Amino acid sequence: MNCGRQVGKSTIVAALALHTALYSPGGLILVIAPSQRQSRELFIKIHGFLTRLEPAEPLEEETKLSLMLANGSRVVTLPGDNPRTVRGYSAPALIIEDEGAFVADETYDALIPMLAATPHGRIVLMSTPSVAAGHFYAIWHSGSEEWERFEHPTTECARVDPAWLEARRNEDPLRYDREYLCRFGNPEDSLFTVEMLDRMVISNFEPLCL
Repeated sequence: MNCGRQVGKSTIVAALALHTALYSPGGLILVIAPSQRQSRELFIKIHGFLTRLEPAEPLEEETKLSLMLANGSRVVTLPGDNPRTVRGYSAPALIIEDEGAFVADETYDALIPMLAATPHGRIVLMSTPSVAAGHFYAIWHSGSEEWERFEHPTTECARVDPAWLEARRNEDPLRYDREYLCRFGNPEDSLFTVEMLDRMVISNFEPLCL
């Protein structure tokens, strides 16, 4: 999910997390974000949906960073800044990587093997784009049919005032493109832009045969 700011991506994925916990008994849902504070923000949304259910869903266990439902499903929040903290979990029903463009590539590399033994396990990468580098950028542009891709710029969100967005565009067009239009930027220290590098690559040549 490549989304602009304030379009509701966290709310949608929080509902998905709770739905998975309710209808996949014994399932493990991992919530990853660049920091523990950020992953807990998504956990608070999940918990908020849980408290609105009627009748109330019984809990077996609850802390500030995790919960377990009576059906054995667990929701666990983890920071994404250290890949060692996410190891030790296996066969999750759902992995959510929030702000994936800012999660360490090493953390993503530690997450993927968890899905090897769970044929129905899923991973959701969602983020506002950052620079044209890292696993989120690579997957978004890979063309692999293994992934479903959803893009939603802030300009298509009815809750955000167009005049407010126009003011942000006038302040900093490059940041505006990243934060609100789902466009990846160039690393600040890059000599060449992504577009320049793309123009340097050709594919219409004869392979070399020895």
